[in-house]
Amino acid sequence: MSELLVVILAAVPIIEVRGAIILGAARGIEPIQNILLCTLGSILPVFPVLWFLNTLTERLRKHEKFDRFFSWLFTRTRAKSDLIEKYETIGLMLFIAVPLPGTGVWTGCVAAYLMGLSWFETFFAATFGTAIASVIVQALVTGISSIF
Repeated sequence: MSELLVVILAAVPIIEVRGAIILGAARGIEPIQNILLCTLGSILPVFPVLWFLNTLTERLRKHEKFDRFFSWLFTRTRAKSDLIEKYETIGLMLFIAVPLPGTGVWTGCVAAYLMGLSWFETFFAATFGTAIASVIVQALVTGISSIF
């Protein structure tokens, strides 16, 4: 049951691997398994998010409230996407790999959509980027817990 919770939490926007790794460690999941579970959970939303962005965004933007939300989201994402614009897929991977708020798979998918990256490129970058982020957070959690 703990494993399933870790996978689900890793798929949740904002929390992603940053919170899921901590939960897995707190529940006694071995570090390698925790990293794999978090990576799996984090990449689950990639294709649904890309489908949503590609299919529904234009339709929803016809409504004022949705248009304001997407304008805010896209402006915020563009402001953080210099690395992605410069290095494309590798830049997206590095952007996702930084385990800080505002970076991660969900924001990475929006950035990839705005930059016109293919679904394959986005999935590749998300998989490796979130694996790197999971390793970083797991190392931090393991290091901190060994101190106490």
